[in-house]
Amino acid sequence: MAILFVSDVHLSAVRPDIVSSFTRFLQGHARGADALYILGDLFDEWLGDDDNRPPHPQIVDALSGLTASGVPVHVMRGNHDFLLGDRFAFLSGCSLLDDGVVADLYGTPALLMHGDSLCTRDTEYQAFRKTSRDPANQQAFLALPLETRAAQAAEIRGRSAASVRLKTDEIMDVTPGAVVQAMRAHGVTHLIHGHTHRPAVHDMDLGGIGGKRIVLGDWYEQDSVLCWTPEGFHLGRMDDLR
Repeated sequence: MAILFVSDVHLSAVRPDIVSSFTRFLQGHARGADALYILGDLFDEWLGDDDNRPPHPQIVDALSGLTASGVPVHVMRGNHDFLLGDRFAFLSGCSLLDDGVVADLYGTPALLMHGDSLCTRDTEYQAFRKTSRDPANQQAFLALPLETRAAQAAEIRGRSAASVRLKTDEIMDVTPGAVVQAMRAHGVTHLIHGHTHRPAVHDMDLGGIGGKRIVLGDWYEQDSVLCWTPEGFHLGRMDDLR
């Protein structure tokens, strides 16, 4: 018995090795799980449910195979794939999660987040996040031809990359106060998130109550997986599941 968590896989055609590794994971280790949670940025870029550029169809098919085998798969939108919609869910068989939901992990309630909303010191990004999540803005963007959306996305990502190079690690990381506030608001002692690409298990002080903040790593080099069982949890790499 195990529930698996991944985040920040960032699948794209320019990283075929990661596409292959994640496909093997879906067709192998994940088949024995009680559930799989993908906490954002499954894709490096998803510009709408009509975005059928490789490797999107391949991954949707692999997810469909996993869900058809009886394994529930829950997908949270991240800052790279926040336009995942109902058609993706239908074709893949996955359920889409809102950011900031509490899951029951064999009796332990845990708050699940992508993690970008916790980086409150990055005010520039938070302003973009608010604008890009606005339903009217999304509807207008999705009405454009895919080629136009891709060109606009490339321009935005270029500006973002230049901006990131000027930001400190502290600004790019989560804000401790925001973490505590979120955990208290949901009444949990465990938080699982990704986004920062800094895998670790942090001890938390929630006002005299101990807790854990578990940060998932990315799949650029780490193929990070959290395995949660009734006996406890382990944060490691895909090969650790063997």
